[in-house]
Amino acid sequence: MAKKLTKGDKKIFGVCSGLANYFDIDPTIMRVIFVGAFLMFGSGLLAYIILAALMPDK
Repeated sequence: MAKKLTKGDKKIFGVCSGLANYFDIDPTIMRVIFVGAFLMFGSGLLAYIILAALMPDK
């Protein structure tokens, strides 16, 4: 059965945990990646907002 990208357990919107479940990694690692992208490139927040709007709920 194919994986589906959906929001996961919610901290704020569930984007990081949904992505972590899809890629089979720890949600904390995904959150660190988003914070790092925000601090280094400024794109982490924009990507998070776009994914929060587009990703379906469970």
